[in-house]
Amino acid sequence: MLLSGIQHFSFCRRQWALIHIEQQWQENLRTIEGQILHEKTHDNTIKEKRGDLIISRGMAIFSRSLGLTGTCDVVELHRNPDGVNIFGRDGTYKPVPVEYKRGKPKEDESDMLQLCAQAMCLEEMLLCRIPEAFLFYGETKRRLKIILDDGLRVRVSTMVREMHQLYEKKHTPKVKASKACKACSLVEICMPKLCKNPSVSYYIKKNLLEVDE
Repeated sequence: MLLSGIQHFSFCRRQWALIHIEQQWQENLRTIEGQILHEKTHDNTIKEKRGDLIISRGMAIFSRSLGLTGTCDVVELHRNPDGVNIFGRDGTYKPVPVEYKRGKPKEDESDMLQLCAQAMCLEEMLLCRIPEAFLFYGETKRRLKIILDDGLRVRVSTMVREMHQLYEKKHTPKVKASKACKACSLVEICMPKLCKNPSVSYYIKKNLLEVDE
């Protein structure tokens, strides 16, 4: 399952299902700007080394325990005697993932959950512990440090289990319309207002019961 789906799932479970189960997609200005930003950060042909810092772009990651695969925008490798060995490099390094976002910090924790999941994948791959990571927002041009505490990790694991359960059932949940729907690129496909209507099965059961009575 794609790690990037965590952000969609946290924002709206119906949006996640439309994208990852039904394979629906539609662009808007926000998604296009996000793609442009990620095209630059995902260029893994660019290798950077600044003293004791190595910058790796577009690093493929996975976790067997979480059942996730994905790509890190940037992983900074800081040379440190308490770090881990990196293939093809002398010395040991501490990895720090950096996720790039087009806008500004959100009120919800969807970006933090995605970043934490990236760190958990890296930890499993490199056999290390990553206590903190960063979110970089294109609108503010600033980094936001995220502490990857146990509470955040538990929420990631719980959410991923729910994602797998819905995916196995191929179930697209209904959604309660909100202001956030206006910013969603899938609003015309989703049609959240229709979710207020009762399902066909509910309508049939209700009317059959009324007839029997």
